[in-house]
Amino acid sequence: MHELSLMEDLVTAIEGQVTSGRVAAVHLEIGKLAAVVPDALQFSFEVCAKGTRLEGAVLRVREIPGRARCRKCGGEQEIDFVPPPCACGSIEWQVIAGRELRLEGVEVV
Repeated sequence: MHELSLMEDLVTAIEGQVTSGRVAAVHLEIGKLAAVVPDALQFSFEVCAKGTRLEGAVLRVREIPGRARCRKCGGEQEIDFVPPPCACGSIEWQVIAGRELRLEGVEVV
């Protein structure tokens, strides 16, 4: 479960930046193609936040859908994992969204 190591690093980084107050919420953007399980991330957040400024904070996750662009015709479509052929018949896709794993913001009180 790599979500635990991701969350350990995230909590450590936030603790290093938030030197006073308490963290009320952490906002993340996670792409559907990022190979991160949101429920596992939530569980890991609760475990890693114990005894830190983040304890009791809410983890808010915004999921970014996967999108790909056809290299032949430029058409775009939403994808999950392996996209079906494009309407033009091409299977040459360039993933343009859905791999994100980004800290969007931290609320401190």
